[in-house]
Amino acid sequence: MDKMNLAILGAGRIATTMATTVSGMEEVNLYAVAARDGGRARAFAEKYGAETSYGSYEEMLNDPQVDLVYIATPHSLHCEHAKLCIHHGKPVLCEKAFTWNAKEAREVLELAQEKGVFITEAMWTRYTPQSEKLRELLYGGSVSRWGTSVSEAAGGSPTGMPQKVVAGENRPGGGRIGQIVGLTANLGYSLLDKERMVRPDLAGGALLDLGVYTLNFATWVLGDDIQSISTSMVLHETGVDKSEFINLVYPNGTIAGLFNTMDAVSDRRGIIFGTEGRIEVENTNNYEEIRIYNNDYELVETIPQPPQITGYEYEVLACKRALEQGKLECEEMPHAHTLRIMELLDEIQTQWGK
Repeated sequence: MDKMNLAILGAGRIATTMATTVSGMEEVNLYAVAARDGGRARAFAEKYGAETSYGSYEEMLNDPQVDLVYIATPHSLHCEHAKLCIHHGKPVLCEKAFTWNAKEAREVLELAQEKGVFITEAMWTRYTPQSEKLRELLYGGSVSRWGTSVSEAAGGSPTGMPQKVVAGENRPGGGRIGQIVGLTANLGYSLLDKERMVRPDLAGGALLDLGVYTLNFATWVLGDDIQSISTSMVLHETGVDKSEFINLVYPNGTIAGLFNTMDAVSDRRGIIFGTEGRIEVENTNNYEEIRIYNNDYELVETIPQPPQITGYEYEVLACKRALEQGKLECEEMPHAHTLRIMELLDEIQTQWGK
């Protein structure tokens, strides 16, 4: 396709970021927006320059001009809306967290496979140039992306993405900081005033909004084959998780310590520790800068983030490439990994008694 027509399902805060992004792209056209309130959809379309708007999701999905649908509704509705798109044969870019739980994720992926419809998760950090640059620094040279077939992902028993680069005593590494020993990552914002974030019925809480980022950071560096998880959590008065610590232990001896909170602003930093130094990533939510230090605490190199619109453009372009190639998933965010992350989120919440 010369220019892809993107349609946005939902007209909330995250939809505005995507609309702003697409409005600045040459390869993609902001074609439509749909909301349950037609007036709200029209106002959104006028503000961001969408060609048309709909007061019904179904009506928008019946429009043959729609090439890709971006789902921008709350987590609790992702499964319902993804299935709706798939039944209408519309390719889907679904906002993270992909669904409320792994059961829903499996249902969506199985349906997409059955109908032969493209779908991917909008975990935008996975698609950025800085993300790939980080892997190159850690593993030495260009490293192929991990991936698993659609059938393996939808089957419900993915093995996770295998560690493709291993050095020394079965520890990952071989790049700028030697063998990787472990990492820490955090993400925190003051979000308690956001109604959606504190409502259990909308899948609120820090884990599904913020924890997906730190989990994706850890698994991007260390892989999905996690041996054990331990976690602690503080509840908000509404019953959703407000803050949490998550520790991941890998079979090869590496370890990851993650902290998420919607009670305060954190430094959002990810730090990867190796036998020959460390790498600091500024902002695990959007890798703004990568800094390499040696074992003498000296800054060796700083790698700034390339110019971007918002960073969302990379996931949209990845969808366009995949659709042009006739694929049903993006190699940047394979279905197996989306499902594995949902399983990890389920396991963490099970430890909390949810």
